[in-house]
Amino acid sequence: GPGHHVAVLEAAADDDPARWAVVVDQFEKDRDAVYELLASRWGDTPPYNLQTVLLRTEREEIPRPWAELSERANVAHLWEVEGTGRWVAVAVTDRDASREVQLLALVTEFDPP
Repeated sequence: GPGHHVAVLEAAADDDPARWAVVVDQFEKDRDAVYELLASRWGDTPPYNLQTVLLRTEREEIPRPWAELSERANVAHLWEVEGTGRWVAVAVTDRDASREVQLLALVTEFDPP
C-alpha cells in the first residue's frame, strides 16, 4: 500500500491446533533471531503491544499498516530507522488459529500509534 510495504518472510498453514502452536513457536524463535540481527544494527527495543493498537481501532483512526498488523499479530518488534523517516517492524501473525501463520516484516513511513 501507499507509504508501507509488508514482506512475508515465512508462512505455514495447519488445521491441527497442536501443530499450529508448534509453527507459531518456531516462527516466534525466527522473529527473535531477526530481532537480534536488527537490534545489533539499530539497538534493543522493547516488544510493542499490538493488542492496545487493536483496541484503539474501535474508537480512532489508526494508519492502515498498524491497524492491519494489530488485527493479525499480538506483538511486534520495531525500530525507527534514523535519518530515513521509516519504521521497521517484525511480527508473527498468531492472533487467529484459523489463518495461515506468517512471519512478517513491515517497512512504513507512518509512525506507530
